[in-house]
Amino acid sequence: MFSQSRFYQWWQLRLASLLALIAAIAAANESALAQIVPDKTLETNSVVIPSPNFDLIDGGTRRGANLFHSFEQFNVKEGGRASFSNPSGIKNIISRVTGGNRSEIFGTLGVLGTANLFLINPNGIIFGPNAQLTIGGSFLATTANAIGFGEQGLFSASVPNSPALLTVNPSALLFNQIARPITNQSTRATRGLQLSGNQKSLLLVGGGATRKSEIGV
Repeated sequence: MFSQSRFYQWWQLRLASLLALIAAIAAANESALAQIVPDKTLETNSVVIPSPNFDLIDGGTRRGANLFHSFEQFNVKEGGRASFSNPSGIKNIISRVTGGNRSEIFGTLGVLGTANLFLINPNGIIFGPNAQLTIGGSFLATTANAIGFGEQGLFSASVPNSPALLTVNPSALLFNQIARPITNQSTRATRGLQLSGNQKSLLLVGGGATRKSEIGV
């Protein structure tokens, strides 16, 4: 009887330890998936300043009125918020994802100002059911490989380079392959993908961009 009791206690301890380990692994995986990780491809790299449920995205390389950001991965978790700083004089914030995973926007993505925001990820972009935008300017999400700047050159996510004299407004999207989809699952009931500015544009440009509800602008 004593040995059975000891065995039962031992088994309970082992089970509790196993459950704790599983929970820790799950939390680590969730944290890894819900991260914004800058890469090292810019002259002045992007900087993420984290706090509970909020990431401030600062830094980046400035060219005239354009501010460029580059990330290895870019995700916003459910209930989380990520906002780009909007320095004085910046009209366009252009961000690319150079890693191999799609971007999952399940929380709130924003800009602390009125600049237009561009998000480029050739591997795909998904906006979850509770995704929201707090952007005073226009917003473009695309699975293009690069954005063109007239005769000045490209800002490419597939062949990362530090932007040269890309001082003019973006003028074209370039696709080097069959474009990955953009999926929008957001709903009007949760305010969904709506812009806070007046007379602004919201564009999702990908291979068969899909929506499970209307997009509010």
